[in-house]
Amino acid sequence: MSDDHARPIPQGRGRGAADDVFVVDTRGAGATAYDELGRPLPPAGGGRPPKAPRAPRRRRPGGGRRGVRAVLVLLLLWVVFLVVTPLHAWTQVTREDTTPGGDRPTGAEGSTYLLVGSDSREGLTAEERKALGVGGDAKGRRTDSIILIHTPSGSGKPVVISIPRDSYLEIPGEGKNKVNAAFAIGGPQLLAETLEKATGLPIDGYVEIGFGGFAKTVDSLDGVEMCVPRAIKDKKAHIDLQKGCQTLDGKNALGYVRARYSDPKGDLGRAERQRQFLGAVMKKAATPSTVLIPWRWWGFTHAAASGVIVGEDTSLADSYAILSTMRKVSSDEALSLVVPISTTNATTRAGSSVLWDKERADALFGMLKDGEPITTAPAGTDREPSGR
Repeated sequence: MSDDHARPIPQGRGRGAADDVFVVDTRGAGATAYDELGRPLPPAGGGRPPKAPRAPRRRRPGGGRRGVRAVLVLLLLWVVFLVVTPLHAWTQVTREDTTPGGDRPTGAEGSTYLLVGSDSREGLTAEERKALGVGGDAKGRRTDSIILIHTPSGSGKPVVISIPRDSYLEIPGEGKNKVNAAFAIGGPQLLAETLEKATGLPIDGYVEIGFGGFAKTVDSLDGVEMCVPRAIKDKKAHIDLQKGCQTLDGKNALGYVRARYSDPKGDLGRAERQRQFLGAVMKKAATPSTVLIPWRWWGFTHAAASGVIVGEDTSLADSYAILSTMRKVSSDEALSLVVPISTTNATTRAGSSVLWDKERADALFGMLKDGEPITTAPAGTDREPSGR
């Protein structure tokens, strides 16, 4: 080592000679000296000291975790929205005392609900009534469809049973008449009491939807696809549909489930279409294209609630059981039946009426009451009766 390289190099900190630090440069020409803080010192010949090497930037710890947390928060908010939306819609439904009077049947297995489609025009303007082809007074309502929905407590499929509105039954306190007369005379309470007496099944819940609510619900889903088995042109139902699969909007859907005079099966054909269409509505309502799109989910739940009347003792869980069973109809997870019938055009004091096949009807309702599993349609419940 030469004497020049071993010579101490005095440097100052700028605050006096006492603070000078001497670092020996032993690396030859071009080597750099540093003070005790690691800062490069000017070379002996003068000039600016070289820049200290920049330390590599390190990623702040926890950055990835914050991103995951943000995603989880958004997912939680979305789940809350899915749950809160139907709860909020439930607060918008109209409630009515629908509890049947008289001595009620007991000891039944499972639950039985009454689903009624009425011709109520409540909430529809004159222009809307004209557009839907329902006309008439905005007040008052009559039954347009009557459906019993039974969910078993054990095994077996849920059962959806159409009750023809011209069914000739004993109406408590009123004598024999068509079942829709019970609704006209005493509303949901007398209708439920009449059906309890006729079936032996207690009615555990009641849901009613009117014309306007039905059409708005279909439109909130951007229509519902149905495969129309034949061309239907019905002036009274205000429809002119071609044969084949097509998407029906609220107006055409309402006409499709109401048409009776253009159907060779009459009221039975209409009841069958009503069950099929309600199943298709609920099937679409449960698809990701409805549930995962916030505005469509909100629109569907609130449109459905706006035209619905429920019993005061009917819970949200009861309503869900009804809607869930209707959805299962479209996938054959539930049985879709009509009450066993002996004739569709019996002459009675109430006019042309539908008579039940009492033996088969009692057997069907007895199986439901006793909780006997039903996996296939019992004889006489899935076909048109032969006649009088």
